[in-house]
Amino acid sequence: MLNFPEYQGASILLARENFGCGSSREHAPWALTDYGFKVVIAPSFADIFYGNSFNNQLLPVTLSDAQVDELFALVKANPGIHFEVDLEAQVVKAGDKTYSFKIDDFRRHCMLNGLDSIGLTLQHEDAIAAYENKQPAIYAVTFHALPGLQVMQYHQVCHYIL
Repeated sequence: MLNFPEYQGASILLARENFGCGSSREHAPWALTDYGFKVVIAPSFADIFYGNSFNNQLLPVTLSDAQVDELFALVKANPGIHFEVDLEAQVVKAGDKTYSFKIDDFRRHCMLNGLDSIGLTLQHEDAIAAYENKQPAIYAVTFHALPGLQVMQYHQVCHYIL
């Protein structure tokens, strides 16, 4: 169906239950985002796919089976109908229908601000640098640069310090 003219350029994928099952790597969300999808609406998602989707700025929206059935019926009756997904308000609008969905606050914050794990960490770059600057220099030693005996002695010392 994705090659039909009325679905060209679609950024919302409507799917059925347990979407993403068998996709234990990030390649599945990558493929969908590379195709142009920004949102997948389904009654349920495979857990790993669900988490990987957020990591890759693909919004998985969970609606009930009945709501997804209604959306499929709307698409069948009105090919090319436009859906609107408002993450901030947590609603999907299609025609005169509005459906609410829930995304936890942390994931919602990351999606709204385009943050992945690295971007989220870099928001705290000053606090991380301050913490690192307070640490004793002993923690900065690279183990692999020391001869074996010194490494063993170093570990013994660290054991008692910690």
